[in-house]
Amino acid sequence: MALNREHSWMKKIWSSKLQYDMKKGMIGKILLMLCALLAPCLQLTAATAKENSRPLFLGQSAALSGPAQNLGLEMRAGLLAAFSLINDHGGIKGRELVLLSRDDGYEPDKAVRNTKVLIADDQVFALIGAVGTPTAKAVVPIVNEARIPFFGPFTGAEILRSPFQPYIINVRASYYEELEKLASYLIDGRKIRRIACFYQNDSYGYDGLRGIEIALAKRGMTLVSQGSYERNTVAVMGALQDIYEAKPEVVVLVGAYAACAEFIKLSKIKVGGDITFCNISFVGTESLRKVLGGYGRDVVVSQVVPYPNETDMELIREYKGAMAKYQHDSPISFTSLEGYIGGKLFGEIARAVEGELTREKFITTMESVGKFDLGGLVLQFGPKDHQGMDAVYLTWIYPTVRKLLSGE
Repeated sequence: MALNREHSWMKKIWSSKLQYDMKKGMIGKILLMLCALLAPCLQLTAATAKENSRPLFLGQSAALSGPAQNLGLEMRAGLLAAFSLINDHGGIKGRELVLLSRDDGYEPDKAVRNTKVLIADDQVFALIGAVGTPTAKAVVPIVNEARIPFFGPFTGAEILRSPFQPYIINVRASYYEELEKLASYLIDGRKIRRIACFYQNDSYGYDGLRGIEIALAKRGMTLVSQGSYERNTVAVMGALQDIYEAKPEVVVLVGAYAACAEFIKLSKIKVGGDITFCNISFVGTESLRKVLGGYGRDVVVSQVVPYPNETDMELIREYKGAMAKYQHDSPISFTSLEGYIGGKLFGEIARAVEGELTREKFITTMESVGKFDLGGLVLQFGPKDHQGMDAVYLTWIYPTVRKLLSGE
């Protein structure tokens, strides 16, 4: 009897153990199956987390050496100031913005090499802050083939605006708009009739030359003379002779600051007379003023960004604070302000992208959001409008830079 009770008790134990082992095995199998099902999701989550923590690299090819180096250095300083401020406030959804700058010396062949390296080796998300028309013209085919945003270049060239190209995003007004503004001031305002053009002998100079010719043609006029010089030189004597044979009242200059300063100085020394010199924004206003010194009288420069010493615009106060904190060795200038605007705008668009940040979504977000207020400066975009601003301002540069008033 006792043996039977013991046997019955042992059967219950073994039965319970068997059920436990079976359950344990089933639970294990279920857990294994769940792990197998969830593994891709876990890997995807880990990959997403890793991607979201990876810096967002942006590439810049610009003149950081040579006669046009101040343009590239100031553009870079403005971008860096904007990115540093963005990074200090959490970056782009946690991702740090990193600018990779490569020197092209304002030479197209070097710009092409830099661009290929930035895209293929550095794997940048976008190209930003390029400097100059000839360099931009050389890399546009690469940009279009790679389908990579070419954002905020420091040029008003028409080739970046017409025909429309979906991966090119301009912040500033065009050279045609600048030259129309200058023509209106000179002809409609001051009633000047004899206008000549000094230009750089490349795509930048030709664009400016064409721009002033169009503006004059609208008013039934033509240039009285013209002369050119070679990029990255200050060999202007030939142009000086060609231009002054026609005795112009005004010379419109389409060049970089070193050559334009040399032309203006020699004009005042060798020719004299009451001549006004009008430059477009790419010249580099502060660099031109510094090189000219006392020769800067009667020199006008058209601008495509607000006056950088304004105190009543939130954007300018922010820009000057960021420059003082992050780029205090670089000048407060129209060029560094343009770089800052480009960098801040990039950040605003990138933050507005929903979900994963891709190149295509970056562009479509810019187009769909449309209006971006950077603190008193509003930029407007659309599906077929990739130029944020159209405003043009005129300034005198001597003895300090100041706004040109109507009637002057």
